[in-house]
Amino acid sequence: MTAAQEDLVRATSPSEFTEIDTPRVEDGAAIWRIARDSEVLDLNSSYSYLLWCRDFAATSLVARDAGGEPIAFVTGYARPDRPETLVVWQVAVDREHQGQGLAGVLLDALTVKVTGDRGVTQMETTITPDNTASDRLFTSYAKRHGAQLEREVLFDGDLFPEGTHLPEVLYRIGPISA
Repeated sequence: MTAAQEDLVRATSPSEFTEIDTPRVEDGAAIWRIARDSEVLDLNSSYSYLLWCRDFAATSLVARDAGGEPIAFVTGYARPDRPETLVVWQVAVDREHQGQGLAGVLLDALTVKVTGDRGVTQMETTITPDNTASDRLFTSYAKRHGAQLEREVLFDGDLFPEGTHLPEVLYRIGPISA
């Protein structure tokens, strides 16, 4: 973790976690469990979370409790055709630690990491219309960073094979800076 990230963690840390860190492969199972227990996120296979912790660790973060166990995470990746754009794939906080602003702390720490290390100036994510918590999280993130927020449907619900998926609305936020 960079000095700027450590300063951010010290300034904003809820008492329930001790550090924000880069995910490791051995964190994959805990991250999968947090995503599963959220009951909001589309759950990927446990294998995909292991790969995520290996292949996209540089654009992802975990918050750890005093015992070193992950209690929250944010996963992201740089768009291949737009490397200045970070796509936030998932953000989740373990139920015991929700309501304390930890998701926002993780997004802010990830911003420090990717704007400095990778030259990221834009953030994208998708949110279904019924996910008010994520809407609030990313709307407040944009305001906190003085960035514009644009919304448009990226994937209409009828594109999904299960037939009951709500549309995925693209949130484009930028420019962002640490």
